[in-house]
Amino acid sequence: MRPAALIDLKRVRELSGEIVQHDGLIRIGARVTMTTILGDAQIRRWFPALLEAAAVVGSIQIRNRATLVGNVCNASPAADTVPVLLVHGAVVNVAGRSADRQVPLSEFFVGPGRTVLQDGEFVTSLEVPIPSGSTGAAFGRLIRRRGVDLAIVNLCVLLEAGRPARFAFGAVAPTPIAGVDTTGTLDGTRDWTRAADEALRSILTATRPIDDVRGGRDYRAAMLPVLSKRAWQTARERLATASNGSAHD
Repeated sequence: MRPAALIDLKRVRELSGEIVQHDGLIRIGARVTMTTILGDAQIRRWFPALLEAAAVVGSIQIRNRATLVGNVCNASPAADTVPVLLVHGAVVNVAGRSADRQVPLSEFFVGPGRTVLQDGEFVTSLEVPIPSGSTGAAFGRLIRRRGVDLAIVNLCVLLEAGRPARFAFGAVAPTPIAGVDTTGTLDGTRDWTRAADEALRSILTATRPIDDVRGGRDYRAAMLPVLSKRAWQTARERLATASNGSAHD
């Protein structure tokens, strides 16, 4: 493809390049790069799993240019930052010719490389609610080799005191998908049991892995519960640390 024009949005002043706190939310502007995400104290405090995901997007040079909003709008089923944003309930702010609108990230993707954006619309920012209590989140990823590669499977687990466990997965369906544990078994208050296996299996029924150059369907299906359990255990440890810190405060 040889486009007639290539537009660089990096110097459009009306598109924010900042991360700001606003009414219980963190608003991430369209020009915020992965490198900016990695260096931001607010993200580190409230969304450490987003740091983990942003740190593996491309190479250092790519992260200096690639934006979080761009990673979302690219609509790759394997986008590394999307599972984290999904479990945290991110919302997409969209500007258009006639009106602006907000779209929950869970409703933003309609297929590989396709979103709900219409002609004349673009994303100005993302908003992520700041957790109200103690949380523990963990990002997990499987790739073919060390270095720059798209994920065979990626995921995020969020445990929040008093709320059901939330999971999100990438590269295992036409779009990134999210699921909630309605049984209460995976809320992080108890050890992993057979009931936890069943609860996770129920959440994973929504996934539809395929065969491609990065991995086979059966391999993805086999690794999903393994990676999910590992991420859950890490999230549980972080929740316990956060809860203990809150108790001491």
